Amino acid sequence: MEKNGYEVECCEEHIIHNELLQKVDGKVPDEEEISDLSDLFKVFGDSTRLKILFVLFESEVCVCDLAEILNMTQSAISHQLKVLKQSKLVTNRREGKSIFYSLADDHVRSIIAQGREHIEEDVKK
Repeated sequence: MEKNGYEVECCEEHIIHNELLQKVDGKVPDEEEISDLSDLFKVFGDSTRLKILFVLFESEVCVCDLAEILNMTQSAISHQLKVLKQSKLVTNRREGKSIFYSLADDHVRSIIAQGREHIEEDVKK
């Protein structure tokens, strides 16, 4: 079967494997958790937000610094930081007239590292 220009492999017969279904029954998270997880992964789907996170892997920086490093406006950076903060991926602190951002915790590093490891598997093969 072809779908969206790609070959999709399907079973030739409709057979239900009850022993396999029993194995996974109750293991799939509820809709709310699936939705929350889906929203989290959507945050990582934006290249600007990923660039911001990579900068924050190295150092706590202010909005001005991020705008300069990424060659973007402070407004554009602030918009992306708001999304990252709402997703609890970054945190901030005020120092005088500057707002400094940093990673919220090491989970952010782990998520990105796992993603990089996954995409690099194909390159090594």
